[in-house]
Amino acid sequence: MYRLPSPLPILREKLAKAHAQLRFLPRALALVWAAARPWTIAWSALLLLQGLLPVAIVYLTRAVVDSLVAAVRAQGAWPSLRPALILALLMAAVLLAAELLRSAAAYIRAAQADLVQDHISSLIHAKSIAADLAFYDSAEFYDHLHRARGEASYRPVALLESLGSLLQNAITLLAMAAVLIPYGPWLPVLLAAGTAPALLVVLRHSLLQHEWRRQVTTDERRAWYYDWLLTAGETASELRLFGLGQHFQSAYLSLRRNLRTQRLALASRQVWAETAAGLLGLAATAVAMVWMVWRAVRGLATLGDLALFYQAFQQGLRLMRSLLENVGQLYSNILFLGNLFEFLELQQRVTDPPRPAPPPDAPAPEIHFQDVTFCYPGSQRPALVNFELTIPAGSIVAVVGSNGAGKSTLIKLLCRFYDPEAGRVRIDGVDLRQFSTAELRRSITVLFQQPVHYNATVRENIGFGDLNATEIERAATDAGADAVVERLPQGYDSLLGRWFADGVELSVGEWQRIGLARAFLRRAPILVLDEPTSAMDPWAEADWLRRFRRLAQGRTALIVTHRFTTAMHADVIHVMAEGRIVESGAHQDLLARQGRYAQAWRWATK
Repeated sequence: MYRLPSPLPILREKLAKAHAQLRFLPRALALVWAAARPWTIAWSALLLLQGLLPVAIVYLTRAVVDSLVAAVRAQGAWPSLRPALILALLMAAVLLAAELLRSAAAYIRAAQADLVQDHISSLIHAKSIAADLAFYDSAEFYDHLHRARGEASYRPVALLESLGSLLQNAITLLAMAAVLIPYGPWLPVLLAAGTAPALLVVLRHSLLQHEWRRQVTTDERRAWYYDWLLTAGETASELRLFGLGQHFQSAYLSLRRNLRTQRLALASRQVWAETAAGLLGLAATAVAMVWMVWRAVRGLATLGDLALFYQAFQQGLRLMRSLLENVGQLYSNILFLGNLFEFLELQQRVTDPPRPAPPPDAPAPEIHFQDVTFCYPGSQRPALVNFELTIPAGSIVAVVGSNGAGKSTLIKLLCRFYDPEAGRVRIDGVDLRQFSTAELRRSITVLFQQPVHYNATVRENIGFGDLNATEIERAATDAGADAVVERLPQGYDSLLGRWFADGVELSVGEWQRIGLARAFLRRAPILVLDEPTSAMDPWAEADWLRRFRRLAQGRTALIVTHRFTTAMHADVIHVMAEGRIVESGAHQDLLARQGRYAQAWRWATK
């Protein structure tokens, strides 16, 4: 559990780190400028006007009071009353202008905030798409992503609010200081002294809040995970069958209770510190007002001067505290936006070469895994060790083996989601690292073991295999998905999934047919199928296998499967164990050898 540290060590230990975070301020401002340049210009102009209007009101207050005093002395005579009325009307016009500007600024800020939020979301999405698949094997990456994505929903708005208030209050405060200086040059100093403790309170709380949020990121993600378990359709059946709902709900509430207790402890310490700082501010006001009343009693100041001074000093004190709070809020937002910039600065390892080689252009290229050793990030156990495999051009090769043998790793390396630690993967003799990753992946089509169930129409689900292709129905027929589509209410325009209204849910096997169609739509020279028939019944598997060779003709095909009835149709079958090929041959040859494959075949066909 996170323990609140004492304040002095925090200020000493974290100030250097906090100062370093200020490097994010120019990037944060550049981000706002890039996202909403015209709105930012308009917003800045309004801030300037809003910052000057309070000073105009203070001066008009003195003029109105002095003109009313003069009118009273003249017993309300019209010539003496008319200036007071004109000044009052002018003051009313300024107040009206302030309200109109406030409304206009709110509208501009709302538009600006939406644009900035969308811009940040685009940056996060772009980074997530470009990030190496290895990042998704790391809990640290998910912490980075959680902090970046969580803050992106409201920090841009908070940044704009705090930055706008800071600029507006700074303009007004400078003008108020100019008003107070004629009464005594020490008055602005008294203002600063009365509000300095508030600055320390705000900065200290920002540091504590930022440190706390970083330390509880894992707990927040776990709470989010429990919330997903309790509300997702994917988990609903098991939660009900095994009676896990109350267990996960208790775990969620326990985490939220701990987080809430820690958050309230931080808030409590801030309240007490702010109260003490506020009392010091009141003391500064009392000193200044006693001094000014004493001057008025001696006849050194008019009632208008007293009214002006009271408003100017009170507003100056309020503005000074607001300014310091704005600094703290701005600093806090920069600290948290630092999470975004840290996420955006994550460096990829799978990158394109400076001068990529031309993409594979053979209709059916040869694939060669040459002495490949690979270990997943964070794992001590190699998935492949000195692995050798050649897939001849235009052939159909099946890879079988137990779970964890390294079969699916071959697909990930072939698609260059990872690079091997040793050895190389070649296509027609060219190392994959010499190709552009985008061009390489366009040369490969894959049916993954768990294809994505897109909550979109059938046509879109299949079309995602190649956004430029138009032969949707042909791909569905090739995959045997046409029979599934015929049973749907709106055919290819039927919405799949339950996330949106009128969506139709499919069985696991039917979803797999749609995934196959998506893979077949892309007419790539390399066809990779990861457990293509795992969710099919024997009749559907037999129907699909009858036409598979025709579909794979003219392409190099790799099939990763547990099903021997699927593997037996390949030209060559390779048996994997512990990251190596231990047997190879055609189906009948492997049965005749009485090895690992033959033993598994006999067990599977009993």
